[in-house]
Amino acid sequence: MRKNNLYIGLLLLSTPFYAGCNGFLDEMPDNRTELNTEQSIISILVSAYPQSTNTLIGEFYSDNIDENSRSYSYWQKLEDDLYHWKDTYEENQDSPQAVWDDCYAAIASANNALDAIENLGSPATLNPQKGEALVCRAYAHFILATTFCQVYNPATAEQELGITYMETLQTTVSPHYERGTLDNVYHKISADLEKGIPLISDDAYSVPKYHFNKKAAYAFAARFYLYYMQPDLSNCKKVIEYANKVLGNNAGEFLRDWKSLGTLSPNEGVQPNAYINASEPANLLILSTASTLGGIVDSGYGLGMRYSHNAVTAMEDCYSNGLWGAYTTFRQQPFEPSRSPKISFRRISMKIKDGGYPYALIPVFTTDETLLCRAEAYTYLKQYDKAAADITSWQKAFTSSTITITPEMIDLFYGEGMKYYDLAQGIITPKKHLSPDFVLEAGRQTNFIHCILHLRRLTTLGEGLRWQDVKRYGITVERRYFENERLMDVTDTMNKNDLRRVIQIPANVVSAGIQANPR
Repeated sequence: MRKNNLYIGLLLLSTPFYAGCNGFLDEMPDNRTELNTEQSIISILVSAYPQSTNTLIGEFYSDNIDENSRSYSYWQKLEDDLYHWKDTYEENQDSPQAVWDDCYAAIASANNALDAIENLGSPATLNPQKGEALVCRAYAHFILATTFCQVYNPATAEQELGITYMETLQTTVSPHYERGTLDNVYHKISADLEKGIPLISDDAYSVPKYHFNKKAAYAFAARFYLYYMQPDLSNCKKVIEYANKVLGNNAGEFLRDWKSLGTLSPNEGVQPNAYINASEPANLLILSTASTLGGIVDSGYGLGMRYSHNAVTAMEDCYSNGLWGAYTTFRQQPFEPSRSPKISFRRISMKIKDGGYPYALIPVFTTDETLLCRAEAYTYLKQYDKAAADITSWQKAFTSSTITITPEMIDLFYGEGMKYYDLAQGIITPKKHLSPDFVLEAGRQTNFIHCILHLRRLTTLGEGLRWQDVKRYGITVERRYFENERLMDVTDTMNKNDLRRVIQIPANVVSAGIQANPR
């Protein structure tokens, strides 16, 4: 199930169903009155944020999910399709179809706002709304690109398929669309960000955390430029520049208070409400999305027992040892999501509204993740002392360990001190072989990256971001089948060159003439 969306007719790229709907194309995308006042423009920007999330897609495609006993069921066929890396035809919440529709719906709202601002003469009083619209447009295209395209590689991006970058309103029936190149998409996202961010003003919002406020926009830019890796590493400098605007010189002051959070009850919504609270300094942008994520990823609801993170999966992350010592030093206990309400009660508040459609409030940008973006950028610039300082800040917030991390300690622990994951030999560790499309030096640089990937996997467990790291670093993923936490079989393997790593665009869009991803 998922909500009907009044935008979809404008945005399904000229499917036959809408080919004759001349009148519909003249309507505002959310059926509001004409945008001829500042207040109407402010109102439409509420719709410029995608109402769907690619979180479940990312989580199920990644190595955070295993198959448990086949005596268990799954909630919806979508889960079975995603877990097996199939080109799904499902259209319900959390599906590729839903992400596609709702991202282009958000883009339409942003473009309507930008068009209306221009028609009003672009008054300075609407600069904050113009900035918000540009950043929202960039964000929705970023979600589409990281879902339906290859990972960005500067050597091949001009040949890789992108997604249609919508910069104008469509007012004709059956327009022709081209996907363009991935390089062009990333270039345009960058342009929208650079134009939009300076215009954003937190004073324009009654609750800034529900909009692209300044810090949220900086955090988005930090993640974007990390993914937009360039041979000269110039974008790493941009990652640091934007992350510094979020974290300053004392990052520890802005990280989540995991210790206090861990003392709260997971029952009655106490912990999840604290996690997603707009007053929490670590939350930079909170979006409400139509999603079943909380009920599926947290098996405490009994809805996603077949495919889930389990105690064996946890040996790669939340049961793993680190520089902090044993996993028992984590501020949040218990930590394993299939045995405790870690996902829905720590990150996602699953509620029912509008006649029974579940939705999730998700902090899509946080100071904790932005810190790790900066540490990764420092690593590529070989500023290892600064990267180690960020890792220390993360560790002191996330665990009870108070030691100061040094580059030598990271070399020792993540170098020869930790074996590579090797299921055939019974070795299950967070350290997996890396094969990125950019230069990664053996030794210290690789050791730091293994550490940061470990920390990011812990921090974002259940949020779908692990899949982006899997893609960026060419990590092989196995489909493992367990009975009573005993490995029975490896049913499939996806390596770096597997075409299924790029999620297929919706079938109705392909039917309308848009080029499909190769299979």
